Amino acid sequence: MSEADSVQRFLDRFSVLVVEDEAIISFLLEDMLVELGAAEIRHAATVAAALAELDARRPDLAVLDVNLGGERVYPVAERLEAAGVRFVFTTGYGKAGIDPRWAARIVVQKPFDIGMMTAGLKTVLS
Repeated sequence: MSEADSVQRFLDRFSVLVVEDEAIISFLLEDMLVELGAAEIRHAATVAAALAELDARRPDLAVLDVNLGGERVYPVAERLEAAGVRFVFTTGYGKAGIDPRWAARIVVQKPFDIGMMTAGLKTVLS
């Protein structure tokens, strides 16, 4: 059985905001989230765009790249936290790349695969 055959669709009916500045990674995440059953995926590549998305509609879940072209994603994390929206961070630096204020949050280290993303999302949703 391949990894794709064993994926559980646990995100049914979820709206997910992907905040990622690298288009290829953003689309990779979209493919993974669709495979996991997400009903809607919205994308933002900057903090400003992500905050505008949050003004337009609140997602059920978010995946946040920590470094958006040199700009940190923390204002988006703060808004999500205040709204009670669960999220995971992604970064190539792992936990060491996270501001200490966010150290208790789930971090999925790049490069990741669907198994790693699934584990991170299931942890944040539990």
